[in-house]
Amino acid sequence: MTSGRQQMPSWVPRAIGLFWLGLVVLVLGRWLLGKLQPLLVMLLVSLFLSFALEPAVNRLARRGWRRGSATGAVLAGLIVAVLAFVAVIGTLLVDQVANLIDKAPVYLTQIQDWVNTNFDANLDFDEVISRLTNEGGTAQKWAESLAGNTLRLTGTALGLVLQAFSVGLFTFYLVAQGPRLRHTVCSLLRPDRQAEVLRAWEVAIEKTGGYLYSRAILATASALVHGVAFWIFGVPYAVALAVWVGLVSQFLPVIGTYLAGVLPLLVALVNEPVKAVWVLILIAVYQQVENYVLAPRVTARTMELNPAVAFGAAIAGAAILGPVGAILALPTAASLQAFAGLYLRRHDVIDSHLTEAPVPRSERPRRSRRRSE
Repeated sequence: MTSGRQQMPSWVPRAIGLFWLGLVVLVLGRWLLGKLQPLLVMLLVSLFLSFALEPAVNRLARRGWRRGSATGAVLAGLIVAVLAFVAVIGTLLVDQVANLIDKAPVYLTQIQDWVNTNFDANLDFDEVISRLTNEGGTAQKWAESLAGNTLRLTGTALGLVLQAFSVGLFTFYLVAQGPRLRHTVCSLLRPDRQAEVLRAWEVAIEKTGGYLYSRAILATASALVHGVAFWIFGVPYAVALAVWVGLVSQFLPVIGTYLAGVLPLLVALVNEPVKAVWVLILIAVYQQVENYVLAPRVTARTMELNPAVAFGAAIAGAAILGPVGAILALPTAASLQAFAGLYLRRHDVIDSHLTEAPVPRSERPRRSRRRSE
């Protein structure tokens, strides 16, 4: 007799076991990814820094430098430049915030007199000024709060220094041991795969260098224009503020322009409020000139990346990894575009008004007119 029950297929227990095994691996992988995210971000930053520094190290190595010494020299120069920039801007920021707090009563009095005179109002900021200046007032409470948070701020600063040291150490080994690392990776692959890996590595180095080159050009132009304008406006610390605007606006996409403009506006406001208006106009006008004139030309020559693609990549990078992702988004997008260009086949495009920009009337050929007899 045959049993009325159907026997379970042999593949069902195996499928159930694979399902639960996959679920456990997925949960464990997600947990590990969350725990190792800081390390992975540091490795990613170090990798892009190694791509950026390797051309300079290779140039020194061809001139007879040992690769370790060349890497140390280039990395030391970068660290000194960053520390000098942070020290100058940090000192400037602290001084200007302190000056703004000291001059706040004067500004409030000037605003009160101007409003009362021109609008026949009856404003009285005496109580606000007394709260700012008297013992136990807002300014003193702010200073006491800042002093009480010194330990927390020191811990945060030490954490940032440790992360920077880790990134520098990873970058040093990635650059100094770059040929040996690539040799080890290629030894595990077939010759045809080795060629693809080396070509991808070379494209990444080229595009990352192009990104830094384009940012350096735009940062220099921005610093020169803002430095001259700040000097004409009579804004204090014109050179330091111009360097700040140039670097921050170029190396922090999307939000960098707004962050860069806050400090010169603050300095101008502390010095003379009218100058802050001119600074605001300058920053707004120059940003439009850079977006529509300078940046598309420079980016097209160095990275061959569409400005809209660059903008979208920066937003996506910021959404994924925050400011670090925004900085790394442009060289990543340029490298991916270059990889696609290597492997995607292109065809001739048919003639259409949708694929060609209209020719301005001034550039159209003139038709010859017959003279009437």
